[in-house]
Parts: sequence; C-alpha cells; structure tokens
Amino acid sequence: MIELLGTAHPIIQAPMAGISTPALAAAVSNAGALGSLGIGASSVAQARSTILQTQSLTDKPFNVNVFCNAPPRRDRNIEAAWISHFSALFEKFGAKAPESLNEIYQTFVVNDEAFQMLLEVRPAFVSFHFGIPEVEKIAAFREAGIKTLATATKLQEARTIEAAGIEGIIAQGIEAGGHRGVFDTRAEDDQLATLPLVRLLVRNSRLPVVAAGGIMDGHGTKAALDQGAVAAQLGTAFILCPESAADVGYRANLKSCRSGFTRLTSVVSGRPARGIVNQLIEHGEAGTGLSPADYPIAYDLAKQLHAAATRGGNNEFAAHWAGQGARLARELPAAQLVKILVEEFTETSAQASLSNHGRSV
Repeated sequence: MIELLGTAHPIIQAPMAGISTPALAAAVSNAGALGSLGIGASSVAQARSTILQTQSLTDKPFNVNVFCNAPPRRDRNIEAAWISHFSALFEKFGAKAPESLNEIYQTFVVNDEAFQMLLEVRPAFVSFHFGIPEVEKIAAFREAGIKTLATATKLQEARTIEAAGIEGIIAQGIEAGGHRGVFDTRAEDDQLATLPLVRLLVRNSRLPVVAAGGIMDGHGTKAALDQGAVAAQLGTAFILCPESAADVGYRANLKSCRSGFTRLTSVVSGRPARGIVNQLIEHGEAGTGLSPADYPIAYDLAKQLHAAATRGGNNEFAAHWAGQGARLARELPAAQLVKILVEEFTETSAQASLSNHGRSV
C-alpha cells in the first residue's frame, strides 16, 4: 500500500474540473488507485452532490481538488478590449458579444461555504491548485482527518506548501495539460519539466512528492518513481475513458493527429494552461498588444464564445486541455486503464531488476 495515498497502486487520476465525474473517480479508486474530482468550477451545491455521489459508488479514498487563486484583478479597459477582440467571432455565429464579463468561479480562499461543506462530507483528500488556503483551514482539514496535497511548479512554491503543514506535494511539470498550478501569474515561471522538478523537490523537501505532467503510461510512472516520486498523477490519460465527461468534439480531437500539437497559453482563461491548438487559441494570441482579462474573467468570454460556436456546429472554440503526451491516450474503461498502467509499471520494474542483476553477475 502507498503510505501517503492509502492505495494499492502509486497512481492518481488528476482532478480535471469539468471532465472528472463520480463514475470516473470511483472506478479509479475501486481499481486500487486514487480517483479525483475537480470542483473548482462547481457551485457548492453541485460540489456536495458530486462528492456524495462518489461516496455512494466507492468506499475507497478519493481526492477533491479546489482552486486557490487570488481574486481577479478587474480592469474595465482590459476587459472591454478583450471583448472587442472577439466580437467579430460572436457575430460570425449569430450571437452578440457580451457587454461585460463575470467572475464565473469563486476562489476557495474566500469561499467559506465550500470550506464548511468539505469539512461536513469529509473526503479522504483535499488538494489545492493555484496556491494554498490560510493555514487555519489546512489545520482544520487535518483535525477532521482529511489529508491535504498541493501543486507546486517550482521549489519556492514547494517550500510554502511544506511550511503550511500540507502533507504532500504534486510536482507539476511544464508538460502537463490544463492549467499550470503557478501561485503568482505575474512571477517568472521556471517552466521545469516533470522529472527534473520531481528530483529538485525530492532533494529539498521532507514531504512526499507526486509527479504530474506528460505521464501517460506505466513506463512513465516508473520513470517518475525512479526520480523519487511516491506516485504519478495522470490526467490526459483518463480523458478518453467512457466515464469522463469529455464531449464528442474533445474525444475526436484527442484521438486525431491534432493532439500532438498543444500549447501553453493564457488567452483561454486568463491563466497559463496547455491545450490542443485550435481557432480559439490562435485568435486569442493574434491580439497584438492585448492582454487577456484576468482569470476567471477571460474564461467567461471563452465559454460564451464556445457555446455560440457549438450551436453552429463548430468545435474550434472549446478548451480542449491536453498534455504533451496526448498522442499516447488510450480509449479504455477507467478500471481497465488502471490495470494496464500497473501491468506496464510492474513489467518495467521487473525488466530493470533483471537488467541490473545481469550486470552484477
């Protein structure tokens, strides 16, 4: 059993807000790994329902992830210019561009209702992305018997996580799909790859480290463990599972050659995130001299544009988040995928052991 996770296998299914479901998280946990839910884009009522549904499907531990970004910095001029940059696309799809944008997600750091809800439903794990909450909340989770994890993209963030009393670090490399877990988007991003980041954090932290970013199979998991990680977190690898909430367009893109072309960009949501390159990303980045509205304000516009385009049968304006290993994605039920990941990891470990034994003879 993996000591930090309480699971049979050193594998975590990444939370993936909007894509992970109770069926996916439960299937992964029932298969001996750690399933996850991403509730950062959910209302408190929706999040509670999702967690309770997952608890009805498994008695194994699973993780619930929340967003701990700083509240958005509102700037009317930047937001108006951002709307204007996309207005012609709304017209193309027979829709009117919004007059203003909204903060569609409330950050967990100010959402006391979400905090109290988690204390009530008590998932085995709560993980933090984009930063961490105040230490009093972390201590309350610990007192309630809830383990905590947090994403770090650099050593400085990892040290902040350790000092706050969090129990494990998720080391997110630049290869990862979806949103970068950087604490401060205005600070320089070290852009470390997953394995060097894992090694750096293992050498400089007392906390167990989970590797995340670009890992798609058991061989990648073994490579991460060889660097000192206690487990690997895989997200893109689980998107094609039938239990995920990915729609037809997302699945088609991930199964096509387009999945080999991903880009890290802030133009979709207002924070750096890696996704399959499409017209939404290309148009957003073509705005010379423009800055996207802050997160999640920019995401409000992207979601409204995607809705308008989808009504016209166009899937080019969706956020199809994917990591650099996306071409390796497999369309399998979640439990079967976990089984194969474990077989690959075990086979790789056995081959390495045999090879080392041969050299020692």
